[in-house]
Amino acid sequence: MIADFFVIIYWWLLFFAFSFFISPFIFFIFSKFWDKGWIFSKSLSLAIVSYLVFLSGRVHLFPFQRSTIFASLFLILISSSLFLHFGKKKQEFLRQIKKNYKRIILTEVMFFILLAAWAFLRGFEPRIEGLEKFMDQGFVNSILQSRWFPPQDIWFAGESINYYYFGHFQAAVLTKFSGLDSAVTYNLMIASIFALAFSSTFSLSSNLILSFKTDGFKKKIKGLKTIIVAGLISAFLLSLGGNLHSSIFALKDGAKNYWYPDSTRFIGYNPDNPKDKTIHEFPLYSFVVSDLHGHVNDIPQVLLFLSLLFVFGLTLTESAKKQKKKLFCFSILLGFVLGVEYMTNSWDFPIYGVLFAIFLFLLLTLKNGFWGKKILLLIKKEFTLGFVVLFSSILFFLPFALEFKPMTKGVDFVLARSLFWQLGVLWGFFWFLCLSFLAILVCKRKQKRALAVSDVFVLSACLWATVLIIIPEVIYVKDIYIIEHHRSNTMFKLVYQSFMLYSLSAGYIFLRVKEQLKRKLVIFAFLACFSVGFTAQMVYPFFAIRGYYGNLNPKNYEGLYGLKFLEKAYKDDYEAVSWIKKNTSGQPVLLEAAGDSYTLYNRISALTGLPTIQGWFVHEWLWRGGYEGPSLRASEVDQIYQGESDKNAKFLLQKYNVEYVFLGELEKEKYEQIKEKRFEDFGNVVFSSGETKLYKLNFN
Repeated sequence: MIADFFVIIYWWLLFFAFSFFISPFIFFIFSKFWDKGWIFSKSLSLAIVSYLVFLSGRVHLFPFQRSTIFASLFLILISSSLFLHFGKKKQEFLRQIKKNYKRIILTEVMFFILLAAWAFLRGFEPRIEGLEKFMDQGFVNSILQSRWFPPQDIWFAGESINYYYFGHFQAAVLTKFSGLDSAVTYNLMIASIFALAFSSTFSLSSNLILSFKTDGFKKKIKGLKTIIVAGLISAFLLSLGGNLHSSIFALKDGAKNYWYPDSTRFIGYNPDNPKDKTIHEFPLYSFVVSDLHGHVNDIPQVLLFLSLLFVFGLTLTESAKKQKKKLFCFSILLGFVLGVEYMTNSWDFPIYGVLFAIFLFLLLTLKNGFWGKKILLLIKKEFTLGFVVLFSSILFFLPFALEFKPMTKGVDFVLARSLFWQLGVLWGFFWFLCLSFLAILVCKRKQKRALAVSDVFVLSACLWATVLIIIPEVIYVKDIYIIEHHRSNTMFKLVYQSFMLYSLSAGYIFLRVKEQLKRKLVIFAFLACFSVGFTAQMVYPFFAIRGYYGNLNPKNYEGLYGLKFLEKAYKDDYEAVSWIKKNTSGQPVLLEAAGDSYTLYNRISALTGLPTIQGWFVHEWLWRGGYEGPSLRASEVDQIYQGESDKNAKFLLQKYNVEYVFLGELEKEKYEQIKEKRFEDFGNVVFSSGETKLYKLNFN
C-alpha cells in the first residue's frame, strides 16, 4: 500500500506538470472563474499533447515514443512563453499566480485526495478482467506497441481499430510518459477520470452561481461558502450519485436484497419486457465497475467543453470591440475539444454540438428578443460562430475519421416505450429541480428582468437533457443489436449525458431557487423535497461500492497491479504474457483461440497488444459492420488449430502473417482435435510453462 502511495504521488506530479506548462493560457481563458479554471488545465493539456503525438504519428512525422511526448510538452511550453511575451501578459500572469496560488493549491489538494481515494479503492479489486476491460486494455496496449497510427485492431489482424479510441490513446500517452506498466496505469486512469469528474464539476457549478449578476443575491454570498455548496452538490451528484431506484427498491425489497446494477437495468427488466431490454447507466456505476470505455474516457472532455461553452457565453455578452478576437479563439478551441470528443466517444459530438447551438440561440434571442430588426443579425452571428466551431472540429478529427467507418445504419422508430412511472424513478428528482427552476425563470421574465448568462446556460442544459431522454422513446439508432436490445445502446449513450447535464445544473438550481423564494412555507417545502431527493440519490454508492469491492479491510488490499488475478488463476498464461512483453517488439501477429465476447478468451492479445486473427466475436461484428468477416475468420482459426490439412493451415497462417501460435488451457478446451504436431513442424517452442506453449513460426 505504501509503494502504491508513492506511485500515486508520481502520477499526480505528471498531471501537475501538464497543468503548469499550459497555465498562461488557462488564466486567460478562465479569467472570470474564481479558481481560474485550474482543474481544466489537466484535461486541456492532456488533450493537446495527445493530439500532437497522434497527429505526428498519423502523418509519419515522429513515431510514438517518449521523446515525442516530451517534444509536444516543450512545444506547449514555448507557446505559453511566446503568449506571455508578445501578449505582454507576463506581469499579469505573475500577479495572477501570486493572487490565486491558494486557490490553485486547494484545487490540487482536492484532485490529489480524490485521485488517491479512488486509486486505493481500485486496489481492493484491481483486476483488468470482466465486462469491457480486456477490450479497453487491449486498445491501450495496441497503441503502446504502435510506432505509427492508426493503431492495429488486436482482434482483427491486419486492420486498424474501427472504434473511438482517443481516450485510450490519452491513457497510452500517460503510460508511455510515466514509464509505468499499463496494468497499473489502467487503474490510475480510472481514478484520474473520477478525480477530474468531481473537481471539474465542482469548478464549473460553483462558477455558474458566482457569475449570477443580481445585487440582492450577491449580498447573500459570504466569501466562497455559498458557491462551494453549489459546487459540492453538483460534484457529488455527478460523480457519486445514482438515481432514485436504489432507495425505492431497497425500501421495498430490503437493503440486503438490493443489487446495485439493477438501477442501470431497470426499464425492460422490472417489470419484464422481452422486447425492450435497456441500459441507463451513470458515471458512478462506470467508476465502480471501472471499464475504461469511451463514454467514461470522455467525461473530462465533456466537462471541459461545457466550461468553455459557458466562458464563450460570458464573452458573447461583452462589448463588440472586446469580444471579436476572443470569440474567434474560443470558437476554435471549442471546435478542438468537440473534435476530441468525436474521437473519444463519437456520440458526444452531435450531443454537444446541438447543445452549443441551443445555448447560442437562447442566449442571443433571450438577450435581444425574438423579433425586430436585430433578428437577421442574430441569425447571421449564430450561423457564423456555429460554422467556425463545426468546421474547426471536423478539421481536427479528420485524421482520425479518415480511417473510421461509422457503425450505425440509420434510424428507425422504437418498438417499445418506457412506462412513465419508470422514467420518474430514474429522473424524478432532476425533473423536480428543472420544474422549480423553470418556474422562477417564468416569474422573472414576467417581471421583465433579463436572464443571466448562467440562467441561460443551465436552462439550455436542462432542456437538452430532457430531450435526450425523450429521443429513445421515439426513435433509435440502428446497429447490430436485435429486437429486445434495439434501443438499449441509443438510450445508454444519450441518457448518460442527460445525467451529467442534470447533475451539473443541480447545485446552481438549488441556490438559485432557494434565494428566489420568499414565503417561508414554500422555502421549507422546497428544502424538504430537495433534501429527500438528494439523500435518496446519494444512497447508491453504499450499495455499489460494497457490492463490487466487498469488505474494505486493509487486509484485503491487493494493490494497483491489474494482472494479479491472471498470475493466481492462470499462472502459465501470466508467464507467457510476461515473456511476450519482454521478448517481442512491434506487433507481430499472434494466433490464439477465437472467443466469444465478455469471456476470458483473447486475453493474450489484449494483455500484450499483439494482434490475433479473430478476437471477441460480437465486438468485431459491431466494428466491422457485419457478421460475415468475423465468422469467416473464426472458421479459419478453427481450421488452423484442428483442420485436417496442414497445407491449408500453412496457407492461412501465411495469409495473416502469423509469427506466433499460442497453445494454452482455453485453446485446448475449445479445439479438442488440436493438431499440435503441425506447429512443431512449422516452427519451434520459444516458451513453455506447464501445459502452455508458444510457438514461433519459421516458413523460410
